[in-house]
Amino acid sequence: MLTNTEESQLPQPTIISYVKDLPNLCSLAGLFCTLLAIYFSILGVFYAAMIGMIWAVAFDWADGLVARRMKGRTGHDRMFGGQLDLVIDIVSYGVAPAVLLLSYGNFNPLLLPIAFIMLAASAIRLSYFSTFGLSGESKYTGLALDNNSLILVAVFMLESILPTAVFASIFYASAVSLAILNVSQIKTPKLSSNPRNVYILASYTLAISAFYAWKLI
Repeated sequence: MLTNTEESQLPQPTIISYVKDLPNLCSLAGLFCTLLAIYFSILGVFYAAMIGMIWAVAFDWADGLVARRMKGRTGHDRMFGGQLDLVIDIVSYGVAPAVLLLSYGNFNPLLLPIAFIMLAASAIRLSYFSTFGLSGESKYTGLALDNNSLILVAVFMLESILPTAVFASIFYASAVSLAILNVSQIKTPKLSSNPRNVYILASYTLAISAFYAWKLI
């Protein structure tokens, strides 16, 4: 591993060179899934949007797992990957859920405050984490944003069971509740750091994908 001095003497890498880094490829794959989620939300194909949202989380967890197992990554590699993660997270866990909420409500302007609360909470949560990182107990302060998608895709399963008005109330209340938890002082564990949880997420992702794929058929 290079020292900070040795690393600073190396030629500055090109921007596009970081795309070859496998963890960054995972991050970008997650971003593509988020784009699909936004696209299908706007079209009103919500079941397909759910699949995109859950796979975005799966790739988000995968990039960290791959990064921890890779040898020879430089400090710049880790720093770039961390910044890329933060930028993608605001899209995956802030923009995408806000667009989903607005689209489900037929873009009623009365829903803009709720969408803004979700987006603002995501931006504040990520800025706080970028500033202070994990707490001394290796836990997050506030509910980690990936939990928003994990919970919302499960809540959306009720959409085909409950009356539209009842489900909409539950869905919007869930979104606001998650935003409040995101910026609260509760301590939550970093689930993605435990390999067992990664396997659980993989099973959950496949189950959610199968459920919504069946609903699409």
